[in-house]
Amino acid sequence: MTPAEQSKQARQAAIVIVAAFLLWMLASAVGGLLGVPVRYAFLIDLACLGALAWAMIVLFRIWLARRDG
Repeated sequence: MTPAEQSKQARQAAIVIVAAFLLWMLASAVGGLLGVPVRYAFLIDLACLGALAWAMIVLFRIWLARRDG
């Protein structure tokens, strides 16, 4: 993996992390105001956690690639 590819993937992971947290906070606030059922809030939580897990896996792979040379 070239440094340019690593940089691009790191940027994508950073965007996903920021977007997931913003979506999570916005959905929690709006869901609380509108009285959205808990199962939908839980679904949004799982989706955001999935996005964060994906980003962490990508960042871990970048770290391994940089460490190995």
